[in-house]
Amino acid sequence: MKNRYISGKIYRTVFLLLFAVIFINCDRNRNSPGWDYFPDMFYSTAYETFTKNPNFKDGMTMRVPVVGTVPRDITPFNYTIDPESRILAGKELINPESPTAEALLKGKTMYSTFCAGCHGDIGAGDGPLFTGGLYPLKPRILTGIAADNLKDGEIFHSITLGFGSMGAHGSQIRTADRWKVVLHIRRLQTDARGILTVEK
Repeated sequence: MKNRYISGKIYRTVFLLLFAVIFINCDRNRNSPGWDYFPDMFYSTAYETFTKNPNFKDGMTMRVPVVGTVPRDITPFNYTIDPESRILAGKELINPESPTAEALLKGKTMYSTFCAGCHGDIGAGDGPLFTGGLYPLKPRILTGIAADNLKDGEIFHSITLGFGSMGAHGSQIRTADRWKVVLHIRRLQTDARGILTVEK
């Protein structure tokens, strides 16, 4: 009997202790986070991004990237938005994409998404943004003699950095897809001249 009484007393004591711990931890005080599991991991000793940092002369924690570094999956484009740079791009850049059916289809899709609104479906400069009065300046015709004489690198430069009143699309269209848009523009120019070509 005595052992049963002692064991019952132990169970009640353990139960009361657990109940007290749960009751204490279930308060409505939001100023206390309670106990921290691994406090050395919870409270970081590192400097937060926008906090002051005595380790640097300017006192800033967030640093400027090292000169010459390139973000992951970004291809450097070392040209500027001026006519001389565009002509230089035309001389130096060569389209790495082949005019396969798949590449032309991707180029057409990208063109329809980003270019046709201004330049029109066939590159005649009669896109719905202009004809509908939403864009006041007539977009350039992509199938005329002037556009025919442009080199692939010049067209790529214009798509990447913009040209005239046209905005830059380098941040919206991946590098390979911009080259495929160039392929599609060449196809539009070929079709405009009435020359039919078949790509396999």
